[in-house]
Amino acid sequence: MENLNKNVARDLNEIVSRREENKVDEISDGKLVKQLDDLITGLGGLFVGFSNVLGMLPQLLIKYPYAITYGVRLSDAIIDEIEYKPTFTYFSHYRSVNALIDQIGLRIMSFLQNNSYNAYTIAASQSVPDAPEPYSGVFPHKTGAVASGQGWIGKNGLFIHNDFGPRVRLGTVLTDLKLPCENKILESKCFSCNKCVEACPAMALTGKAWHIGVKREEIVDARACSEYMNKNFKHIGRGSVCGICIKVCPF
Repeated sequence: MENLNKNVARDLNEIVSRREENKVDEISDGKLVKQLDDLITGLGGLFVGFSNVLGMLPQLLIKYPYAITYGVRLSDAIIDEIEYKPTFTYFSHYRSVNALIDQIGLRIMSFLQNNSYNAYTIAASQSVPDAPEPYSGVFPHKTGAVASGQGWIGKNGLFIHNDFGPRVRLGTVLTDLKLPCENKILESKCFSCNKCVEACPAMALTGKAWHIGVKREEIVDARACSEYMNKNFKHIGRGSVCGICIKVCPF
């Protein structure tokens, strides 16, 4: 009986010890999350969100189950100059914002690694030739952004932020730091609006509203979009930008 009581006491002490360790870990992680948020906003990020994307990752990236989504707002003045084609100023602005996003991602990665967590940065703008889905990267920024509850996918196939509309560029860092997230998905607010569909010179937009589970090709013909830009805007930004559907969106 005495040995049994000792074993019970030992087990109870271990349980209490683990609980205390978990509390310390939660407090420590909470401080890291606050520092992370401050870091991103201090570097120029306008908004930050977190999500669990484990079930949305390719096999190569499942060791990083959490996504940090951040965004930089594009210049209204520059977007407003776009009419029937992109401007040289827009192309320059687009590249500058992408560079800023990549720099923020690099700083996030360094911060996490210095705190003993693993991190994987996703390039601001990258199309991988052998990706399972053509004209896509290793992980879609929009996936993390939607999962973080900050917006939805518009009829233009772009991420529409709940407060800032489509005039944003996204960045993503994947990590194994456990982040506070609800994965609360917002519904599309495009409703009957078809301004982007009607304005698209490539006729690449179907007009179908987005919802969870819908495939990209049901909303936008990525090939038609890319080929039109490459053919008609080669002299402006090497045929890699357009911006018309961003300009006309009322959100």
